[in-house]
Amino acid sequence: MQTRLHINGDDHQLDADARTTLLDALRNHLGLTGSKKGCDHGQCGACTVLVNGRRINSCLTLACMHDGDEIVTIEGLGAPGRLSALQQAFVHHDGFQCGYCTPGQICSATAMLEEIEAGWPSHVTSDVSGKAELTVDEISERMSGNLCRCSAYPNIVDAIMEVGKGRRG
Repeated sequence: MQTRLHINGDDHQLDADARTTLLDALRNHLGLTGSKKGCDHGQCGACTVLVNGRRINSCLTLACMHDGDEIVTIEGLGAPGRLSALQQAFVHHDGFQCGYCTPGQICSATAMLEEIEAGWPSHVTSDVSGKAELTVDEISERMSGNLCRCSAYPNIVDAIMEVGKGRRG
């Protein structure tokens, strides 16, 4: 099946079986190996990417379903020598240990900060009619789909908090 994928600002033609997941297309067909295959069941978040600005588990969706969508992977958020603010904060706060979950964590945190800025409430937002605040509880709730076996959570939260507070001035 022919699918046009717009990934990190570039168009890619994918000729793959219609059952190919987006994660497998990224890693095995296009050589974008930043997104990781963790559980392959959508439970760990290691495969998190951004599709049209929303975070998704790329192991749970088929590549052919995203023909023409805007896809951003960890490779599209920054590069050596020009890291994104979140990537820099993860390094500064040692928000990774083995690093396996880090790409998914950073993609998820990127979308999560946009959600908070847009005022989208979560299950722990105290006033759903007001603007969501950047708190440890909000970060923990919104990042709960991204697991870290090394338990770098406090450092991850610190990194996200630093970037989020910087955005708000």
